[in-house]
Amino acid sequence: MRILLVANSSFKLINFRRSLLQQLQREGHELVAATPRDEYTSEFQKMGVTYVELPMDATGTSVVAELKLLLRIFEITRKHKPDAALGFTIKPNIYGAMSSRLLGVPFIPNITGMGSVFDRDDLFARLIKTLYKTAFRRCPRVFLQNPEDLAYFVRSGLITKQQACLLPGSGVDLTNFQITALPGTGSQRTFTLVARMLKEKGVLEFVEAARALAPNFPDARFVLLGPSGSGKAGGLDEADIKRLTADGVVEYRGSVKDVRPVVADADCVVLPSYYREGTPRSLLEAAAMGRPIITTTMPGCKDVVDEGQNGFLCKPRSGQSIETAMRQFLLMSETAVNEMGSASRRKAEQTFDERIVINHYTSVLQQAS
Repeated sequence: MRILLVANSSFKLINFRRSLLQQLQREGHELVAATPRDEYTSEFQKMGVTYVELPMDATGTSVVAELKLLLRIFEITRKHKPDAALGFTIKPNIYGAMSSRLLGVPFIPNITGMGSVFDRDDLFARLIKTLYKTAFRRCPRVFLQNPEDLAYFVRSGLITKQQACLLPGSGVDLTNFQITALPGTGSQRTFTLVARMLKEKGVLEFVEAARALAPNFPDARFVLLGPSGSGKAGGLDEADIKRLTADGVVEYRGSVKDVRPVVADADCVVLPSYYREGTPRSLLEAAAMGRPIITTTMPGCKDVVDEGQNGFLCKPRSGQSIETAMRQFLLMSETAVNEMGSASRRKAEQTFDERIVINHYTSVLQQAS
């Protein structure tokens, strides 16, 4: 079977879906990847995946540019004649589904989160919902990453109950992300936020909580890890980050290709997100590495934490709530912290193993072919 994969980033397809691609290849499928070109694009050739460049502005709203993107995806689909196609992120999902429908190709989208557009009721939000409903009408299955998103899509009539299929996020490679010993003791503990530097990821609330805790817990460390949000809506650029870290309370580690050493250096991973996540990749990786987690009650985030067992849940947009949870963590015994870390690893093994996700994909593809 020839399978077309359409995404808005080579980086994401390679780093978050590599195991899926490899499994599909082991099963004898021929893969074609259509993504914008970036520093990870060369990995497709190394893997034996046919690559097709797909220029795309992931956040652009130009009507002309969007029509060109739709036409380009249609042309790619027509030229390569896939037996099935997979989509990731909003534009590839919508335009890929439309193109595949016209050409009679089964298309399976993956909704990796609803973002902020579904919290609005303006013209743009209504347009996006209409496009989803129209594009997904003939999709055999639609993957969603948390129960709230699935319920919303069905309740709103964007998809049918029969189409909906729940995944545990994108899953995590438990072999690649192995449990490691927690490094800190007592109040000498490190809290690390792993995310792009966006306001919606709770970066400001994390800094607020760190500043409140620092005077009473001088040995605690607070670390930000991830690329700047320059050019993104609600993004914090390098100048913003410099101001936030100028007092020395919070350390900014920038962006790294391999997060494992930084997560291994953390005693607790914190994500105070109020963004409509699918299931945050950073939390899945943290759980796999046996890290206690502090996050919010937002859909997707809360699914990774069993309150008091492998971490704590906090109110969105509340630095005080994050501070309370981190303070509670700092006051826990070393035994209790280690038990919390072990509980995170168990949850990753039982719920978020990427093999669960891969099995869903292979099963749906067999049914669609």
